Amino acid sequence: MSRPSRSLKTEYELYVDQEIENYKDSIPRSAILRIGDEAVTSLRASEQMMFGEMMLCTEVDRIIRKRLRLPSYATWRRRRLKLIEAYKRPEHWGMTFDAPLVQALPSEAEAHVLVLGPQEEGTALYLVANGCQVTAVEEDPDGVERVMTAAGQVGLSSRVNGMVSPVDAWFPASPLHAVVSSPAAFEKLSPEERGRVIEILKSATLDGGVHLVRTLVAGQSNLSQDELRQRYSGWDVNILDQHTFLARKAFA
Repeated sequence: MSRPSRSLKTEYELYVDQEIENYKDSIPRSAILRIGDEAVTSLRASEQMMFGEMMLCTEVDRIIRKRLRLPSYATWRRRRLKLIEAYKRPEHWGMTFDAPLVQALPSEAEAHVLVLGPQEEGTALYLVANGCQVTAVEEDPDGVERVMTAAGQVGLSSRVNGMVSPVDAWFPASPLHAVVSSPAAFEKLSPEERGRVIEILKSATLDGGVHLVRTLVAGQSNLSQDELRQRYSGWDVNILDQHTFLARKAFA
């Protein structure tokens, strides 16, 4: 599952490219055409009388980058390091030092953590900032996009693999050290479908790995603790608070 780590310079270039593409997507075609005209004028003024489509696209991107006032690599790098240090701290995400997610954080370097139904990017970013490789699976494309965009802002996109899929249609491609399920992850599944998904995830989890299951959604439990205890028979089970279930897989 783990992808090769990108250099900071590459992460910065990806960040710049994404910001430029986001800007293009946010403006009407007429505005893009005006920028194209500006690019042609600029190239001709610099005595580039003969230029191809590639050079024109590069000049358009340069104009947009200047218009957006994107930070230099050195400035971006300083901000990135500062943000990552903040992201590592539980309190940045409104958690205490003994919060369930903090307790469940795998200690292994490059641990592979599956985040199911991430309703916000905080869980994934906390994990990647602390050295994990995260696979974020959610049915809503916007939710996955938020995670990927937020990771890219601080140069951590190579640590996140975003997958748009229902949880019952996705299968782990590599072993898991941990699974973190948001309240809505199993909301649409029948008991039989939940059981099948949980069994697949249990099988994919390494010995000593943990599953953190949040069971409360919109004030109502869609997964009872009794059902979870049955699903995780043979695992070391703890109830960390009224709506957070933690199960650890025993070593063979």
